[in-house]
Amino acid sequence: MEVSDRLLDIQAQFPDGMTASLARSLRKHVPAIVKEAVAEIERGVPEYARPHDARYSEVLEQCVGWSIGHFVDLFADPRLSSAEIMDFFREIGVGEAREGRSLEPLQAAMRTGAGVAVGRLTEASERSEHPVTAGLIAQVAQAVLLYLDGLVSVVAEGHGEVTARAVGERRNRRRRLLDLLVEEPAPRLADLREPAQAADWRLPRTVAALALSERRPDAHPPSFPEDILSGLHLDRPCLIVPDPDGPGRHRLLRSGLRDWVGALGPTVTPTELARSLRWARQALDLAAAGVIVHDGLVLAEEHAPILLMAQDPDLLERAASRRLEPLMKLRPAQRHRLAETFLTLLECGFNATQVSVRLQVHAQTIRYRVRQLESLFGDDLYDPARRLEFHMLLHAWLATHREPGG
Repeated sequence: MEVSDRLLDIQAQFPDGMTASLARSLRKHVPAIVKEAVAEIERGVPEYARPHDARYSEVLEQCVGWSIGHFVDLFADPRLSSAEIMDFFREIGVGEAREGRSLEPLQAAMRTGAGVAVGRLTEASERSEHPVTAGLIAQVAQAVLLYLDGLVSVVAEGHGEVTARAVGERRNRRRRLLDLLVEEPAPRLADLREPAQAADWRLPRTVAALALSERRPDAHPPSFPEDILSGLHLDRPCLIVPDPDGPGRHRLLRSGLRDWVGALGPTVTPTELARSLRWARQALDLAAAGVIVHDGLVLAEEHAPILLMAQDPDLLERAASRRLEPLMKLRPAQRHRLAETFLTLLECGFNATQVSVRLQVHAQTIRYRVRQLESLFGDDLYDPARRLEFHMLLHAWLATHREPGG
């Protein structure tokens, strides 16, 4: 203990045997100092003010008495072992952590007690039959504070060990819960309640999976509130997002992703998360391939046609070649322009003015393209029965075929 070395230095400045004699003199003042320190702690630290619990005050008095008394014993013999009191205060830290209390009240109490002890021991030294210089008294005061630091340190050590274990256990429970949520076949809701409670996670009515990929190898982990379960331990990392459609949720996800790209799967019940994760990962793969343009967050449901078609690229090519055959015969640049115009016409109800605003092309140009499309597709262009098929094929084809020169 470093304080022992400091006390040995102080002892060397006294005549032989004087520190032991002074310690005996100071020992007589310890009970009064302890009572004053306890009263000051109860007055200044609300957490320790328990007037209706005599046993608690008694324990507090024993702790303060032992700590002050041990310092006086060390003053007499700096080689005295401090292992027992250190173990005792480490267990105090353990107990505080197990009770879920922070260290601030305990540290405040120890500082208060040390302040009283320094003041009263200094006064007692000055009045003793072995008067000491102001310089030595200052050194003793510093030794008291160093002794306090040692006690605070072992309290924090015990507290930190329990806290770290609790954090590790909670993290492991949450990982096991996430693994259970995304496994197939899907678990029953009844099978999720107990693991969720053990993981300190409120089971929500709706959830969605957020598939993740790093933008670069040195990416910092994403930062999200504790209600979002982390699956960064998986080979293909993901998060589980409760209440994904809640206000501000998408904005929260975008800001928390930081150095990552995320794809949010459809909103489902907790027993359907595997399906949400499957769609999220497919959307993430398409974003990585450049098929889906994104700002860091991909909403899978907004790209449903592409996701459906991308499950079988060969089917997409075959269907596009057949249903969009008139476009496929055109030059690449013209083909892409007319396909984009056709899709936008479908989405705008064939309103040329709205299409011109969307595509930022003059309305007269849009009308010219409509006439081209009419000559290519004839009555099929306006056939309600084919509108959904055209929409899905055009959407998926444009997403998987870049504009020439783009």
